[in-house]
Amino acid sequence: MPRRQKTKEDSGLVYDCHAYLDRRWSEITARFEGAAPDDPENPLGDDHALAPLIRDCLRSSVLSYHYVLPTQLLAKCVDPTLDAHALQAGYGREGAFDARTVAHEVVVPFDRDNHRVLGGSPEPYVNNPLRVPAITAEYRGGQKNKADWDKLVTVLDAVQQSSTEEFARTVLDQVLHEVYRMLSAVAVVYPTPNRISLDRTQDLIHQYLAAKSGGDRIEAVCAALFRTIGKRFGLFDEVRRERINAPDTSAGMSADIECRLGGRIVLLVEVKDRKLTLVQLDTTLDAARSRRISEILLIAEQGEEPSDQERIRTRVTREFASGQNIYVTNIGDFSLGILILFGEDGRVEFLSEVGHELDRAGSRIEHRRAWADLLRQV
Repeated sequence: MPRRQKTKEDSGLVYDCHAYLDRRWSEITARFEGAAPDDPENPLGDDHALAPLIRDCLRSSVLSYHYVLPTQLLAKCVDPTLDAHALQAGYGREGAFDARTVAHEVVVPFDRDNHRVLGGSPEPYVNNPLRVPAITAEYRGGQKNKADWDKLVTVLDAVQQSSTEEFARTVLDQVLHEVYRMLSAVAVVYPTPNRISLDRTQDLIHQYLAAKSGGDRIEAVCAALFRTIGKRFGLFDEVRRERINAPDTSAGMSADIECRLGGRIVLLVEVKDRKLTLVQLDTTLDAARSRRISEILLIAEQGEEPSDQERIRTRVTREFASGQNIYVTNIGDFSLGILILFGEDGRVEFLSEVGHELDRAGSRIEHRRAWADLLRQV
């Protein structure tokens, strides 16, 4: 979320909340994007009693409740003298403040910038559930979802009663941690262009694959390419690819991607975003032989390991004599001729297919958003 410039109309609290949320969200995002393939540790710890309550509040059946913890805790972190329970300045207790302003001027824009992960409400604090002075047990009776109200109260009680200001910051980090997790289930809109040139298509691929992803991005691009080949040319009627974290063998796969026709595997595709080694080649060969698959394509984005290069090429030549056709290339060289044959309509279809593949395989949100952002630049 870009840092917001302070204006004369801003209260100090609103401006400080924008700045603090900006910093913490950037930190949470960096933790996740640097922790592949597993999520980073919970800020509160895995067994803390508040963690499941926070999760339930953010996913409550009452939409307004989704905004409560981000708003109340953010204000508390910025100004520890505030009462985290307060919704209105007229609450009548020390530390009362107008939480609606923080919600609508800080948290709602944050929600909008992040695919409306909290639910997309433009004014959550004017809805009936939050038209009370504070989030306390005293106002439980007017709530339809009393169970989730109790959870909100429990979390805010714990923060307000804590003897340290740091605890509020840790709980807010836990909230943002859960919000980031929720992004994985949010639908990302991929603005595919109506037309695109060959050069621009290859440039998009190059830009997208420039960032590290543990192999997820290049596998998604390759799978999309082969799915489009199957649709346009009828060479395959099914293209299989498992999630990036699933070992091929445990998923019943012989390689990263299997291209099938009439129920039979006609091409194995192994995708490497690092240098190809002889051991990796032999592993793929063993899997192919065991299933009597003769066509093997290795897409090695960084080429062959220099110390193995001569032996890899010797092995490829030797295997040809025994009936194994092995091809080693990179995505740029491999895709060039195919994208020419696709024509403009086929290239547009391929770009759309990349987004579908990212969603289908449950790719991390940063990889899905990066593809959407690149498409917006076309």
